[in-house]
Formats: sequence, structure tokens, C-alpha cells
Amino acid sequence: MYDPLISAGPGNGEPHTPSYWAASAGPEPQDDGPINSDRTVEVAIIGAGYTGLAAGLYLAREQGIEACVLEANRTGWGCSGRNGGFALKAGGRLSYQKMIKRWGEPMARRVFDEIVEGLDRVRDLIRTENIDCDAQPEGHLWVAHRPEMLQQIESEARFLRDHFGYRAEVLSASDLVSNHFSGDEAYGALRFQEGFGVHPLKLAYGYQRLARAAGCKVHGSSPVIDWQQDGEYQVLVTPGGRVRAKKVICATNGYTPPSLHPKLKNRTFPVLSNVIVTRPLTERELSDCRFQSSDVITDTRTLRFYYRKLPDNRLLIGGRSAITGQDADNPRHNQTLIEALQRKFPALDQISYDYNWGGWVCISYDDIPHVFQTDPSGKVLYAMGYGGSGVSFSVQAGKRLAEKVVGITDGHDLPILNSPLPKFPFAPFRRLGQRALYHYYYHRDEHGRRQLVTPSQHPKRA
Repeated sequence: MYDPLISAGPGNGEPHTPSYWAASAGPEPQDDGPINSDRTVEVAIIGAGYTGLAAGLYLAREQGIEACVLEANRTGWGCSGRNGGFALKAGGRLSYQKMIKRWGEPMARRVFDEIVEGLDRVRDLIRTENIDCDAQPEGHLWVAHRPEMLQQIESEARFLRDHFGYRAEVLSASDLVSNHFSGDEAYGALRFQEGFGVHPLKLAYGYQRLARAAGCKVHGSSPVIDWQQDGEYQVLVTPGGRVRAKKVICATNGYTPPSLHPKLKNRTFPVLSNVIVTRPLTERELSDCRFQSSDVITDTRTLRFYYRKLPDNRLLIGGRSAITGQDADNPRHNQTLIEALQRKFPALDQISYDYNWGGWVCISYDDIPHVFQTDPSGKVLYAMGYGGSGVSFSVQAGKRLAEKVVGITDGHDLPILNSPLPKFPFAPFRRLGQRALYHYYYHRDEHGRRQLVTPSQHPKRA
């Protein structure tokens, strides 16, 4: 397992992790092959995930700049091809309440609008460009995993209505059974009308096709193994040749090598998330669980589980995983997920999984993504720190990067667009702190779960 805090780089031409997405995405789209000679370009982009491909697309389509994307392995090899496929109304991990406390209500409203625009952009690209990515109908359920979490859900609904004019529907446990699913750890939910499931690797493939059709070059098996400066040019050294660029965009997010560039050192924290996909459910299991919608689901835990029914009647569930890459293959992480699924759906006590994999989520110190140029001339730019919301916000980030390249500044006074990623204090000890927080959050999330209510008292069975 590539570990961004330790490994020198993500490899060269490595195959996709053996995930459900890789097994079902179909043939990989053609790229422009590895870099095989020295060349000079106006803009080089490091990373062929959602952000890099979107930046290349908008540079070519809207700014008339033919960019060159350098990918160490394959399109979508990192988080863009490993995530759970949740396109949500989200940008980073900072709650909307904390946004208002940090920036004030007017600025928080503008950040909220930017986040909503990001999700709209993904939806519009899928629809108008006919991207075949198994997009499911809209709907996102934020489910109370304990009875007292209903208060948090109702408070959030009031807050969104009062401060942002956004109306989300509060559902009771019986509403969930009637319209969505039947299971345990589901005492009600907040339902957002926006949000949908996608096949994330097919989506990345779709973005690549769009970018190349617009004129962007995408070079796989071309890792950046050294970064130099030669006068006005940034020089990216790959195994097959040197790429001289006037400007460079870093779109590596949670897969950023530790020594890629000094302006990125200790500014992100890669955290592992683990995913399993079950075998297809039987007709009896589907009936017992009463699946009636394809809404994507997250629960109210701090260390949340995210889960959904896939188009072929498999279930996907993901959640926190190992602290280090060395421990990523430990089977206990998969066992944690299957046990969580069985707690949520007792009818699935015999369920097994066919696929399991992991990926690095990029956390920023202030819990928001940053789209930033590191100097006034904009020679080095980056977008990182999505905190698990990259499916919906990365394309917006790519568009904003393309605007920054050509000096468009209108609307770029938002905190997520005009401030650098803050450095992590005591950076060498990040994982010690992570381990301690995991223990704390686990006990807070699970405290009293079994003592809260007996089966006969469960509101769905009363």
C-alpha cells in the first residue's frame, strides 16, 4: 500500500487496485502514452484524477490553453477511482455552523453557494456530456444511528432553513421503512434532495475523454520524480523526459508524495478509508431489508459509515481504516465493515463480500479544501483537502484553477479560493494524534448503543 507520508512516490504505471470499480468500469480510455521526450508546455498538471482532468478540460475548453497532464500510474488511480461514489452537497469537513462562526453569515452563504455550484457542475457534466457512470436517482439520507441523534438532525434542518434558505426533510423511523429501507441503527434521518451515487472510475474515465477531446494531453506512466526551476520555467522530470512549463498545477490531493514541492510539505494529512462491496443480495434479503430507494446514506457517527445499494443489488459500505499503509491489508478492517453492515441490517447475517480495497482521503488542518496559487505570478497552483467530498467539489476546483491560471479573479475572494493550506502543527506526530482521536470518537459514537433500546422497543417494530 502506497503511504503518502512515507513512500517516495506512488509508482510508475501501476495497475488499478482490484476494486469493484476497476472490475466493472470496462476498458480504460486511451491516453497519450508516457512522456518519452523533453518538451515545453504552457501548463503542466500533476495527477489525472477528477481535479487534474477538470483543470485540463476547462483550460482547453474555456481558456484556449492546451495543458499536459502527468499521471504516475493510470487515470483515476488514486482517490478518484477508489472512493464510494457519493456525490454530495459538501465541500470539506467543516460544518455550516462552524463556517458562520469562522467567517460570518454573509461569507458562509457564499461558500455554501460555491459548494452547491460544485455539485451542480458534476450533475450537468454527466447529463450534458452523456457520461456513462451509473448515476443513480437523487437523494441523500443522513441517518440517526442512536435515538438522541434525532435532536442533532432536527437542529441541522432548522439551521439550514433559517440561515441558507435550504429545506431538507426530517424523516421518522417509520418514514424510512415506508420509503427507503428497514433496518436497525436508523431512528430517523435528514433527507437532502441533492446527492446521488455514481461509479467513480467510470466518471474519471468520462472526464478524461472530455479533456482529451478538448485538446488536453493526458500522459499515464509519467511520475514526477524531480521538480526543478530553470528561469521562468518549472521543470518536471519524469522517467521518459523533462517537461518545462510556465505554470504547474498540483492535483494529487491525498496521494501527494512527501517531497513533491516545499509549498505542500506538512499541509495535508492522508487518512485511510476502507470499502467493501458485498455479493448481490438475494430476493429474500432485498425483501427483508425493504430497499425502495437508491438514496446514498451516511450515519451520524463522527467516524461515520457510508453505504448504499448499487444498481446490481450489491451493497457498498465504507468507513475508517488503518492508521498506516503497512496495516491496510489487515483483515480486521474488512471485518469491521461487514459487522457494521450486519448491525444495520440484521437480515444480512449471512452476507459476504466480493471486493475490498482502501484509499487515502485528504484532510486539511482547517477542514476545508483550498484552491490556491503559491505566488503572485501563479507559477505553482494546487487544489487539495476535500476531506471526502472530492466527487462533488473537485470539478469546481478544477474550473477555479483554470481561471487562476489566466488571472480571472472575480469571485475568488472566498476563503477556500484565496488562502493557502495551513501547515499541521507537530506534523511528525499526526498519526499519534489520529490514533488517540479514533479511540475517543469510537467510544463517543458507540457509547450505550446496546443499552439504548431493546428490540421490542425499537420504534420501527412498536
